[in-house]
Amino acid sequence: MKHLKVIVAAAAAFFSISGASQAQTPDRVIFATNWLAQAEHGGHYQALVDGTYKKAGLDVRIMQGGPQANNRILLAAGKVDFYMTANLIPSFTALEQNIPVIAVAAIFQKDPFILMSHPGQGFDKFENLSKATALIGAEARAGIFQWLRTAYGFREQNIKPYTFNPAPFIADKTSIQQGYLTSEPFAVEQVGKFKPIIFLAADHGFDTYSTLIEARRDTVEKRADYVQRFVDASIIGWYNYMYGDNSAANALIKRENPEMTDAQIAFSIAKMKEYGIVDSGEALKRGIGAMSDERIASFYDKMVKSGVIKAGLDVKQAYTARFVNKGVGLDLRPKQ
Repeated sequence: MKHLKVIVAAAAAFFSISGASQAQTPDRVIFATNWLAQAEHGGHYQALVDGTYKKAGLDVRIMQGGPQANNRILLAAGKVDFYMTANLIPSFTALEQNIPVIAVAAIFQKDPFILMSHPGQGFDKFENLSKATALIGAEARAGIFQWLRTAYGFREQNIKPYTFNPAPFIADKTSIQQGYLTSEPFAVEQVGKFKPIIFLAADHGFDTYSTLIEARRDTVEKRADYVQRFVDASIIGWYNYMYGDNSAANALIKRENPEMTDAQIAFSIAKMKEYGIVDSGEALKRGIGAMSDERIASFYDKMVKSGVIKAGLDVKQAYTARFVNKGVGLDLRPKQ
């Protein structure tokens, strides 16, 4: 009964805000993503096409990222209102550099970063991967690889550059490769005609949140209601995308990113569900977007130990949980 009361209260709060805001001119929102439109952004496109943002009194425009874009700079400069950041490392870095942005929700409970190996080559356990030639990109080498080095004994001399082309990995059966759970395994299956062994780093201690929503500090301080409405509507969009009819959202994703295919989208959604990327852990009781002080402190300590982030930061200044952990949207999850 207590759980039901939380759901009802959260829903009532959201629709109270929605009803009040509809009587006014919608607030314009520019939400910038960190890559081209894809299923991993699906909840936001869902909230756009099914009217959830509109019901919350928001006129939302989604600005795609991409290989030539640096949308995060636009957030700090006040050119966009919210930004999708990859994980907690950029939030910690912003705090280091005194950039006035703050994380307000964590859409993914697990970071989708993976390592892949070939079946039958002796690299079927995570603990054995440190011995393999590792195809790792520059960004991952500066971040997660440093954690792999300190936590699991990975060695710099085993690294070869990953250029986002699966061919070298497919050709070298004794190699491993970094990837994104929802992307690279699909490419390997299509090109290499085999299923790679997948190791989700989040299931081996890389406990960052991922696909966080960031806002500027002044927005959080001066326009809390505006932030709350965007966060709540985004969360509801994600529940509807994961568990409801997402066909209109997927059609918009394909219009925005013509290289996206139905097969890739279906693969991505299936993997997000299978591995609990969006809806697992704390989100099961607190709702999608949930964050906890303990988990963020744990990840910060790991990044300090790995030499990725400097020690001594007041890490609670990098995020706020005031807009999440309220059970918004829990009633939209299918009953087990």
